Amino acid sequence: MVGCFYAAAAYGSYGLMPVYVKAVGHVSAPEILAHRIVWGALFLAALLVVSGGLHQIGAIVRSWRHLLTLLASSMLNAVNMGAFIWAVSIDRVTDAGLGYFMAPLVSVLLGMLFLKEGLRRWQGFAVLLAAAGVAYLTYSLGVAPWISLVIAFSWGFYGLVHKVSPVEPLSGLTVEMAALTPFFLGWLVWVYVQGGGGFARIDIETDVLLALSGLTIGLPLLWFVSAAKRLRLATVGLFQYIAPSLNLVLAVAVYDETVTQAHGVAFALIWTALVVYTLDTRRRRLSSQSPGVVP
Repeated sequence: MVGCFYAAAAYGSYGLMPVYVKAVGHVSAPEILAHRIVWGALFLAALLVVSGGLHQIGAIVRSWRHLLTLLASSMLNAVNMGAFIWAVSIDRVTDAGLGYFMAPLVSVLLGMLFLKEGLRRWQGFAVLLAAAGVAYLTYSLGVAPWISLVIAFSWGFYGLVHKVSPVEPLSGLTVEMAALTPFFLGWLVWVYVQGGGGFARIDIETDVLLALSGLTIGLPLLWFVSAAKRLRLATVGLFQYIAPSLNLVLAVAVYDETVTQAHGVAFALIWTALVVYTLDTRRRRLSSQSPGVVP
């Protein structure tokens, strides 16, 4: 149950993320990404100190395996965030949502290939329904949705890396963000020296919003990694439909993006798949708890 709460909180936050990106839309997408990473590293480091987990950093930096794993996850995270921010900044929230619709299928695939996670009959049927919805929507677009594909595969592999990583979520995320910070902070300083950038140049509201970007990356990532540690990768993947569903609602109701009938069909198929998967998982759990039933 705790893992499900973390997954719902993480994906709900990601679903509402376009609101934040639009609020700082007068700042370039690369700068938004850089600020999210730098402020996110500071927020996570402060949280680690307060929680008394600073000693865990030493064990991580002494292991090349841990460092390489976190370096890989940090790059995947940067690619995912960058593609999402860019899509929202050019009014392609629908494409970003499609990427997160695809990502659970990637998670299921990676779980089967690398973690040997099997699917029961109704779970397999749910995955096929979701795949049909994504395939129909992709076909209806008429072009290869490369933004969506980058988002889907970068997030799927990011979840896989954290699933197999032995480090604790908070300390691992802190090292992950810290590994990227020198590069992005250096770039921000260079841009500012050249007379560009939005921080400390536009208004106080912009400065505050950019500083708060640490919360927008730190908390959802911490919730996501905590969920990945507690749940099967396939289950975590299906929770992800919360995020693109909220993206789709924002795209239609708030940002006036065009959503076709194909989006409606895909949306119905994917949410049906989520309901089927959830009911089967619940039935299995109840059966395993019944007296005399071997799980």
